[in-house]
Amino acid sequence: MSKAARDASVRERIAAQREAQRKQEQRKRLATIITVVVVVLAVIGGGWWYAAQQTKSETVAGGLAPVTVQSDGSVVMAKDGVTAPVLDVYEDPQCPVCKQLEEVSGPTIKNLAAEGKVKVVYHPLTIFSQEPTRSNSLRAASALRCVPDGKQWLAFHDKIFKEQPGETVEGGFKVDELVKWGQDVGVTAPGFESCVKEQKQTAAHEQYSTKTMTDQKLEGTPTLKLNGTQIDINTTFVPSALRKEILDAAGAK
Repeated sequence: MSKAARDASVRERIAAQREAQRKQEQRKRLATIITVVVVVLAVIGGGWWYAAQQTKSETVAGGLAPVTVQSDGSVVMAKDGVTAPVLDVYEDPQCPVCKQLEEVSGPTIKNLAAEGKVKVVYHPLTIFSQEPTRSNSLRAASALRCVPDGKQWLAFHDKIFKEQPGETVEGGFKVDELVKWGQDVGVTAPGFESCVKEQKQTAAHEQYSTKTMTDQKLEGTPTLKLNGTQIDINTTFVPSALRKEILDAAGAK
C-alpha cells in the first residue's frame, strides 16, 4: 500500500471514530434532556395532584349535627354540649360566591359539626342594594325564616343555593318556586306557603341584616369568622385548610 493510500485510510478511520464519538455524545445529551423533562413533568404533575387533593371537596359523611333555628333568624348546627369553637357563616342567598362556598366547603363545615368539632352559626343576610338583586335576595332569605324546623331549614337552605338564579335575573327566586322547593325538600310547616308568598318575614330579615352587618363590620359575603376572627379567603375555599384551622381551634391533634 502506498503512503498516500495509508494516509487516506488513517484519515477515514479517524473521521469514523469522531463521527461515532459525536453520535454517542448526542445520545447522551438527548438522554439527559429526556430525563430532565420527565422529572420536571413529574414534579409539575405531582404539584397539580397535590393542589387538587388540597382543594377537593369532602362528601357529607353521614348524619348531620342537630340544627336549631334561633329567634333572631340565625341558625345553629352543633352536637349537644359543643359550644366552641364557633364558626359564624355570613352569606347572602343571591351571592354567587356564597354558592361556590357551599359547593366547595359546605360539606366540610357540616362534617366538622357532625364530628363535634365546631359549633356552626348560619347568618342569612341581604347585602345588595341594587335591583333586582336585592329583591331576589330578600325573597329567598325571608322564605328561609318561614321554616321553623332546623333540619328542614338546612335542606331548604341548600336547595336555595343549588337553584340560585343569576344576580341580574329580574324576578329571580319567585315565591311560587320557593314554595315548591321547600315542599320538594320536605318542609312541612303549616303556614309555610302563605308565609313565603306574603313575604311575612321580610321586615324582620332586613332589620337583622342591617344590624348584623353593622355590628360585625362586614364588607361582603361570604364571610367566615372563627371565634370572632375572620378566616382568610384562601383558607375558606380550601377544604383541607379550613378543616385544619377549625381543628386547631378545637385543640384537636
